[in-house]
Amino acid sequence: MTQKSFTKGSAFPPLKPGLLRLYSMRFCPYAQRTRLVLEYKNITYETINVNLKDKPEWFFDKNPLGLVPILELDDKIIYESTATCEWLDDVYTQNRLQPTDPYVKAWDRILLEYFGKVTTAFYGFLRKPDEREKLQEEFQKYFEFYNDILAKRGGPLFGGEKPSLIDFFLWPHFERLQILQEIDSRLLLDKSKFPSLAKWQESMLQVPAVKATSFDLETHKRFFQSYLTGNPDYDIGLEE
Repeated sequence: MTQKSFTKGSAFPPLKPGLLRLYSMRFCPYAQRTRLVLEYKNITYETINVNLKDKPEWFFDKNPLGLVPILELDDKIIYESTATCEWLDDVYTQNRLQPTDPYVKAWDRILLEYFGKVTTAFYGFLRKPDEREKLQEEFQKYFEFYNDILAKRGGPLFGGEKPSLIDFFLWPHFERLQILQEIDSRLLLDKSKFPSLAKWQESMLQVPAVKATSFDLETHKRFFQSYLTGNPDYDIGLEE
């Protein structure tokens, strides 16, 4: 597996016939969605990490938007995190992640669409200190929404006893929420107020795919500190 990021001027690493390739960035929450599915299904793949600030010229041939994640297999290319995850679940049918009940599937889409508010609040909290009081109040509303859905479903995960795609779609930003919780302890998941959501978080931490794709708090903090300076260090923690 490639670790260090390919950057502008890097030669294109030749494809290996029949081997699935993931173009990623180690700290990207959207690419982590795809990595979670790959790990959960035990799919053989290789990783090409990309410097998203100084991208290789050939990267735009894979995705004209210049974003990760991207999957490539022989003559097939898929990008966008939800598209890559759904494709993986359809092609690699072991450990299915998409619900078969149409109503549950529709509500999982609603949960994902609503999550856009959470990600907006997440990055706003980091970048706009003067808005943090308002944003922490918004987070309480979002926590309540997801807590209530989990309570109705019976949990501990949105997929029940096993994760579904929506669990993996939501997890990466919840993993990074600990950065905000250090800034404002009111963003900690209060078990008395949000018992189902707190239980979900605890349960997700025990999922092997989550353990395989997660970084600890200090590593996340180091990356976000570099990110906020405008000069993100994509290779934090890698030996020279």
